[in-house]
Amino acid sequence: MIADLQTGTSMRSKDMSYKPKGLGHINIYVRNAERSRAWYEDLLGLHTYDFTPGRAAFMSADLDVSHEIALIEVGDDADGPKKGQVGLNHMAWYMHSLEDLKELYYRIKERNIAIENISDHGLSIGIYLKDPDGNGVEVSYELPRSEWGREEKLFMGGGYTEKGRFPGPWDAEMASQAAAR
Repeated sequence: MIADLQTGTSMRSKDMSYKPKGLGHINIYVRNAERSRAWYEDLLGLHTYDFTPGRAAFMSADLDVSHEIALIEVGDDADGPKKGQVGLNHMAWYMHSLEDLKELYYRIKERNIAIENISDHGLSIGIYLKDPDGNGVEVSYELPRSEWGREEKLFMGGGYTEKGRFPGPWDAEMASQAAAR
C-alpha cells in the first residue's frame, strides 16, 4: 500500500495511473574512476559517453541511453562496501543470450577475476563477482517472459523449481559450490 500524500488514504500501487518506464541508471562510488572505467570497458564492453579524470565516468551498454552507470570517484583511501550493511548489494547486467553469457564467463576466467557465486534461479542464471572497489556485479541471462512458466513468487516464495536449463562451462564450478555448502 502507498499513502496518498494529499488525502492520507492508502492506495494500491497497481491502481496508480503511472509507473516508471524503467531503471535509468545506477550511480556508484569508486576509488579511482579511470581504473573502474577501464575495468567495465574491458570486461563488459561498456561505452563511455563522458569521462573526467579524478571525477567521474558515465557509461552504457545501450548506446541509445546516455548512461546506465555513473562511476563517481571518492579517492583511494575511501572505505569499500561492507557485507550486510545498508547499500547496494549488486548491480545486474543482462546478456542477450546464454551464448553471450558463456563467452563472458570465459572472459572472466581469462582475466582471473574471482567468481563469488554462480546461481541458477530457474528463470535466469547469474554469475556474481566484484569490481575493483568491491561493488557487487552480477552478469546474467534471463529467459524470455514467455518461458517463465509462472508469474508470482518467482524467487522467495519457495523458489522457482525448474532448474538446470542453463548448462554451460560453469557446470563444474556450480557442482563444486553445491558440494561446499
